[in-house]
Amino acid sequence: MTMARRRVPSSGFRPTQESTPVGQYDWGLIALFLMLLCIGLLMVLSASGVVAERINGDKYFFFKRQLIYAVIGGVVMWVLAAVPRHILYKLQYPFLLFVLMLLFVTLSPLGARVNGAQRWISVKFFSIQPLEFAKIALALYLAYFMSTKQELVKTFSKGIIPPFAMTALFCFLLLAQPDFGGAVVLSLILFFMCLIGGTRFIYLFMAIGVGLAGALALIIFEPYRARRLVAFLDPFADAQNAGYQLVQSLYALGSGGFFGVGMGGSSQKMFYLPEAHNDFIMAVVGEELGFFGMTLIMVLFAMLFMRCYKIIMGQSDLRDRFSAFGVTLVLAIGATLNLAVVMGMAPPKGVAMPFLSYGGSSLLASMMCIGLLLNFSRTAR
Repeated sequence: MTMARRRVPSSGFRPTQESTPVGQYDWGLIALFLMLLCIGLLMVLSASGVVAERINGDKYFFFKRQLIYAVIGGVVMWVLAAVPRHILYKLQYPFLLFVLMLLFVTLSPLGARVNGAQRWISVKFFSIQPLEFAKIALALYLAYFMSTKQELVKTFSKGIIPPFAMTALFCFLLLAQPDFGGAVVLSLILFFMCLIGGTRFIYLFMAIGVGLAGALALIIFEPYRARRLVAFLDPFADAQNAGYQLVQSLYALGSGGFFGVGMGGSSQKMFYLPEAHNDFIMAVVGEELGFFGMTLIMVLFAMLFMRCYKIIMGQSDLRDRFSAFGVTLVLAIGATLNLAVVMGMAPPKGVAMPFLSYGGSSLLASMMCIGLLLNFSRTAR
C-alpha cells in the first residue's frame, strides 16, 4: 500500500521534469529481455519445425514470421522508449478507444473463428489478437485513474464504478468471443491495480465474491468449461479428450529429466502436444532442455522482474509509478499463468508466455511493455 501514499494534483497529471526521459536506459533490463527473446526464437524454431513443414512445406515458416514480428516489435519498443512521456499519456485514451474498436471488430464478420472462438482479426497475411493490447490499454487507464483520483478511490460511486465498469466492458467483449481466460487476466489486472491504488478492502472482497460467483455461473452454464475444469482436476481420467493437452504437456515435462533430451529432440512436438509452439512452448522447453532449462528461464524472468521493481520504485511521480507497475503486471501475469497451465497448476486459459510463445500480437505487446519500462527507467532514481 506504500505505492499509494504519494499524491498528485487532483486536476490530473502534469508533466514534470522527472517525467521527461533524461537519464540512461536500464541496460540490465535490455540484456535480460534480449536473452529471453533469443531463447524464445530458438524454441519456436525447434517446436514449430515439424508442424510448419507439414502445413506450409517450409519448416522455417513460423520461425521466419516470429523473426519479422521481433523486428517490428523492436522498432515499436525503441519508439516507446524514446518518446516524451507526456505524449505517451496524451495517446492513452485514443489507444484505449482503438483497442475497444478492435474488440468490436473481432465480433464482426472480419473476425476469424478458430477452434470455435472468434478472437482474431485476419488481414491478408497476418492476424491480430486484440486481447494482448487490451491488457496494456486497461493497465495504463487504471494507472491514470488510481494516480489522479487518490481522494476518490476509497469511495464507491466515483472510486469503484468507473474502473470496474471499464474492465467489465472489456470482459464482456472477451466473453462474447468467447475468451474466458482473457477475461480472467483482465480481472486480475484490475484487482492488483486496485490493491496498490488504495481501494478499500471491503470493496475488493465484495468484488472477489461477485467475480467468483460470475465465473462459477459461466462454468456451470457452459458444458465445455465444466469439462475443462474436471479435466484439470484429474487430466488422466479423460486423457484422450478434455485432458489430452495437459496430459501431453506433463509427459513432455516428465521425460525431460535434468538436462533434457537436447534441442530438437522433443517427441511430444511430433503432433502429440497441441499448440506446442504457442501456449505450450514451455512444455517443449522442459522436454528438450530439462529442469535446467526451465530453471534458467525462470531465473531470467525473476531477474527481469527485479529490474522492473527497481524501475517502479524509482519513480517520483505517482502516475509514472503506477503505469510502470501496470505494464510489469501484464508481463508477470502472463508468465505466471502460462507456467501454471503448462505444469497443471491452473486450468488451460490460452495465455502466451511472454517473449517465448509464437504469435505476433503476443510478442509485439510484450515488447511494447519493455519499451514503456525503458522509458520509465530513464527517470528512475
